[in-house]
Amino acid sequence: MGCLKIRGYLDSGRCDKRREACLEGIAGSRRFKAVTKYIWKKGREKGLGEDGLAQMQEQYKEFVRDLLDVWFEETLRGELEIQRNLILCLANPPVLCYPETSKEGGLSMEHGQYVNPGNSGFQVILNSEYIDKTGLIGQMNSRIGSSEGLVCVSRPRRFGKSYAAKMLCAYYDSSCDSRVLFDGRAISKMDGYAEHMNSYNVICFDATGFLSDILQRHGALHEIAAMIPNAIQKDLVALYPYLAPESTLADCLLRCVEKEEKKFIFIIDEWDAVIREAGPETQRAYLNLLRGWFKNISFTPKVVAAAYLTGILPIKKDGSQSAISDFIEYPILYPDGFAEYTGFTAREVQELCREHGLNFEEFRAWYDGYDFPDCGPIYNPYSVMRAVRDRKCRSYWQRTSAAESLFTYINMDFEGLQELIARLIAGEEIEVDTDGFENDFESFKSKDDVLTLLIHLGYLTYHEDEKTVDIPNEEVRIEFNKILKGTNTNAKWIWLIQKSKQLIEDTIAGDSGKVAQAISEVRDTQYAPTFYNDEQSLRYVVKFAYIAAVDQYMKVEELPSGHGIADIVYIPKRRSPLPALIIELKWNKSAEGAIGQIKDRNYPAVIREYEGAAVLVGINYDPEKKEHTCEIERLHI
Repeated sequence: MGCLKIRGYLDSGRCDKRREACLEGIAGSRRFKAVTKYIWKKGREKGLGEDGLAQMQEQYKEFVRDLLDVWFEETLRGELEIQRNLILCLANPPVLCYPETSKEGGLSMEHGQYVNPGNSGFQVILNSEYIDKTGLIGQMNSRIGSSEGLVCVSRPRRFGKSYAAKMLCAYYDSSCDSRVLFDGRAISKMDGYAEHMNSYNVICFDATGFLSDILQRHGALHEIAAMIPNAIQKDLVALYPYLAPESTLADCLLRCVEKEEKKFIFIIDEWDAVIREAGPETQRAYLNLLRGWFKNISFTPKVVAAAYLTGILPIKKDGSQSAISDFIEYPILYPDGFAEYTGFTAREVQELCREHGLNFEEFRAWYDGYDFPDCGPIYNPYSVMRAVRDRKCRSYWQRTSAAESLFTYINMDFEGLQELIARLIAGEEIEVDTDGFENDFESFKSKDDVLTLLIHLGYLTYHEDEKTVDIPNEEVRIEFNKILKGTNTNAKWIWLIQKSKQLIEDTIAGDSGKVAQAISEVRDTQYAPTFYNDEQSLRYVVKFAYIAAVDQYMKVEELPSGHGIADIVYIPKRRSPLPALIIELKWNKSAEGAIGQIKDRNYPAVIREYEGAAVLVGINYDPEKKEHTCEIERLHI
């Protein structure tokens, strides 16, 4: 049929009759009947009732109607390539309800790379040992369609960000049936489970993928603000042929929502990669792209059902406010309801250790320490699973390029950072003001900004109520110790390390006089507290004095043991020939009394699994004489 005849149909209204005639012809075809029969067969297997089956069949008819709409429009334009593609679509139509049927006849709805990518990513995760974190979906379900539907969750690298993104994609993606992946898990017992499952179009991408593509072809990073929407639009047009390729992405999304009667859920992994890697102009263009999606009164409420952004950093500030102010942020500083999904809980790690016959206390010393008021301690999931697999606790920490550049400030001793790091390694908590941090890797105005970034990178844990930070665990403490072994370390720090190493040797040798003298010398440095007036201030000095022990010992404070609590215990790392150190502190009493307490209350029982020698150390400070005294005994366990 020529274009003039088609135009005549359109002008006269006879086109509608022609369209309906085509639809009737297709509905009577053997192919359509085969597909319909298949829908009913699979629907019965999945327990769908008559209404559900009828709905699926009507959905398929609507798909055919949409194709016919585009067929008539594109025939009028003379777009022969599109015509051929439409003929292929009509000959091999998708079954919108059952994607897994592709294995049985190639009838599944196509997945895009970024639009409705399916559930295979989460399936791969489930093929390995999986800790159930599907309760996170319930947090998102409760926000869909509300003013709280735009969520940004930031957490350190290796804390399961990509796992969460793939899980959410598998659950919401309407191009697949994910019930077998989620039935029986935590989310299946929550409100809205069936209502929201596989009920939305999904746009899901990892921003680092686009950056990698640009860098591999030696392109310019500023391309990314156009590259991302172009890639999404290409997917949309391929999946929904009634969309016009020359339209804008916004127009395509609006048209798609209108035709499919389904809004989109946006899932962006490593959303902040552009903020971390690119310059200010590229950052602005990228943030403007996100504003167009999520802060646009003529687009956002019509298209976006919800959005989940995850990365290392919170959303970059524009002045004192978030650059995309409609997002509710849950950073590592205060994750609130998302806290238990930040990593593994103590209960989950205990269960893992029980199942695999591993020592939970060892895992706690190595990977614990990220404490949140709502759920208690959180463990680094990547390191825990590596240790379970290898059956060995050690450092699995991976230093990033961002951390390397940050450590430059520490090597420069920016605003006295080296002394602060020394205090952190010794086990102290440091006050920090996190409000001035601009959520990027460039704008460091003070040591507080550097410390705040270290929180976001996972090197420090933040105590919200006290507004303080400390080093969370042994794994991270080792990393900090590596930092301060750099060539630009200041002279005071070098003196402290040398003094500490000699102190450890003298302690093991049993030279109590030299130990007391070394502690007095550390007391007279800038590392001592201003007010030296109780046992806590003595503890502060002793921890600094033994700071070099981090290389070969794990330090545990106030460790329940025997019939009391040991003040400080240094436990040798595996295969170390060194003895354990059990230190008891006294203020204005006696070093002998400290040794007696260690024995009477059987403190060495805490390290009964350690086979070797233990050195018992009693340290006392006499405030009248202003002197430290020490007693040392050796014990074989």
